[in-house]
Amino acid sequence: MDALLSLLFSSEEEELYMLDRMAYLMFLMAACTFITLLFENVPYGRYATSKYGFPVNARFAWFVQELPALLLPLCLLLWTSSKTSLLPNQLLIAMYFLHYVQRACIYPFLIRGGKPTPFASFALAFVFCCYNGFMQIRYLSHYAEYPAYWVTHPCFLIGSVLWFVGWFINVQSDHILRNLRKPGETGYKVPKGGMFEYVSGANFLGEITEWAGFALAGHSVHSAAFAIFTAVVLASRAVAHHKWYLAKFEDYPKSRKALIPFLF
Repeated sequence: MDALLSLLFSSEEEELYMLDRMAYLMFLMAACTFITLLFENVPYGRYATSKYGFPVNARFAWFVQELPALLLPLCLLLWTSSKTSLLPNQLLIAMYFLHYVQRACIYPFLIRGGKPTPFASFALAFVFCCYNGFMQIRYLSHYAEYPAYWVTHPCFLIGSVLWFVGWFINVQSDHILRNLRKPGETGYKVPKGGMFEYVSGANFLGEITEWAGFALAGHSVHSAAFAIFTAVVLASRAVAHHKWYLAKFEDYPKSRKALIPFLF
């Protein structure tokens, strides 16, 4: 793969310039997505609609769309020269892989039922995972340079704690959602337990926190762009869920917020 990349870029400086431009483009994508989501919900799950293409099985969609975020970075690590002997880089790459091993190889096979995903949403998620997976891991494995003390720096320590807390909330919240209905039951129920006692979008809060911590620990434009894009998409979904719950369930807890406990 080093040979392929050397054909695409005449120098490492040129490739790093391209990775930086990819991050800036993701900031632009986040801004455009923010505006779009003011008028339209992300079209999957309970908001799925046929106007975005034919339906794709939920398990298949989650597995295939998330897989590039795992396999492409893995190929970069195995088949290119890298800086993965450096501890800060190792730990940041581990954070990334722990999330996507769970998301691509475990989460899809735990889905119970699940509404089909419109093809357009599935295809866009697949492209994003390719794009972001390459950008994050190519930068961390080949270009990111941190001082020797970085793993004890407050930014890295706080970011790592935030990442772990967010990862735990995300996994716990997915478990709660999967077990809302008993075997044979259908329809929606009010989630309870964990951070769902405080917010409607506990799983979204977890993932936003996770990547915000990753961005703080990674201290790069690439990780920051990913964190902001994630926050834009998932915050919109949390607000939509909150409004939907309030409209559907008369006894929905009035003190529960959409995304940020006690505030929003």
